[in-house]
Amino acid sequence: MDNDENITRSKEICENYLTFLDKHIDDVVNGRNAEFLEINKIASELAISHTHLIDVLQQEMGNHPCYFYDLKIIERAKEMLVNSQLSIAKIAEILTYDPSNFSKFFKKWTGITPGDFRQKNF
Repeated sequence: MDNDENITRSKEICENYLTFLDKHIDDVVNGRNAEFLEINKIASELAISHTHLIDVLQQEMGNHPCYFYDLKIIERAKEMLVNSQLSIAKIAEILTYDPSNFSKFFKKWTGITPGDFRQKNF
């Protein structure tokens, strides 16, 4: 495989991973999946090794796959906080989090609590 094919394959893996995350998060939110898959299971679904997925994402996109996973969960949480009347506890539950852990996770990523985020964006 020459270098151009390698670069193309790496970009394809990144795109496939991000697309998979979008669909998977949507499946969890809409009850088609009971819980979030671990990275090694996602790699298996993408027909690549866990290590290769980590290496490619870090090389191509500068971060571990978990970073993008968490980022996409936060994006979905923000969307739900702004576009639904669901309680923060219910959003946490839908996203498979305990409410207090969800608030800590959300604040770590955004710098504010889910309640403050909803208030500022409502």
